[in-house]
Amino acid sequence: MYELKTLLPQFDIKLPTCMYELKNVSLSADPATSTSSGGCKGQLRLFQSKSEFSSSINSRNSVTCALDLDILGRQIQHLLKDDTASIAMRQEKLLQQLEALKTQLGKIRADLGVCGKTVQHTTAYQNGGLKEVPLQDIVINGHPNFIPYALLALKNAWRDLYTVNVKTFTHSTMADIGPAAREFEAKLAKVPVNNALPNINVTLIWKNCEHTEMISSPTMYVPIYGEVNVIRYLGRVGPVEYRYEGSPLCNEIDLVLDICYQLLRCSTHKAQVAMVRLLDKRLQQQQYFGGSQMSVADIGVYSSLIRIPAITDKDLTPALLAWRKRAKLVTQI
Repeated sequence: MYELKTLLPQFDIKLPTCMYELKNVSLSADPATSTSSGGCKGQLRLFQSKSEFSSSINSRNSVTCALDLDILGRQIQHLLKDDTASIAMRQEKLLQQLEALKTQLGKIRADLGVCGKTVQHTTAYQNGGLKEVPLQDIVINGHPNFIPYALLALKNAWRDLYTVNVKTFTHSTMADIGPAAREFEAKLAKVPVNNALPNINVTLIWKNCEHTEMISSPTMYVPIYGEVNVIRYLGRVGPVEYRYEGSPLCNEIDLVLDICYQLLRCSTHKAQVAMVRLLDKRLQQQQYFGGSQMSVADIGVYSSLIRIPAITDKDLTPALLAWRKRAKLVTQI
């Protein structure tokens, strides 16, 4: 080793006292570690006091010492042998403290009357590989002139699979919601709520807003605009039978929902009829827009047609009229 000169010999060096004190693991007293005259003893050494450290530096000569791996190995084994028992004791004490803390938290939970059930999660495998996150209650702001009939349709269609618990409120910006919205509220209330099924709570607020918007996070105000996009969200967290992302018809269902979005924004009757013709082409010879089973695409189309009273039976093709009869048995609107 290189010889070290004494640093600042005129000052009294104070060693820190805020650190753990290390045991002396030097094996210099062991005869087996001694070398011939003029050599080094215990090449690796930890000093217990500043006087020992100072005297060791002053007594060093110019003879260099090679690092002995055998001595290093014996020092490490000696250190581990001494500290294994103390580490095990500290670990056992820590586990006991954690168990006591768990018991205290359980008593606090019981005193406060907090439910011990875990939050509901989506299933990653059944939800297109999405990351599992807790389901939050959602808030939907809607205008009485643009009633989101999809909520009632989904509530009826999922009656035996999933519970959509909808509560309605009126914002101060609305003096009167009108008879159509009140009838909609009455139909929502008639659908029974099964608490044994997986559920999601929806708060519908009648508000003087331009678009139907949904807030899915109470901490971040990030709205989702449009009833069609609300349907997409509910389809992802709803029952497995209505999750279409893993279906071969995934792109087809998204396309149908996009047509519904455009249909609700058509400003002329001619443009609306053109969108209806596109829906007829997408239906083709199928029973439903998602194939042989009802899907969120059918919910979107059914709700959109109800919201546009200007579209009558004359504007619908025979295939769409037959489809509407089948969809009505499920949506019950």
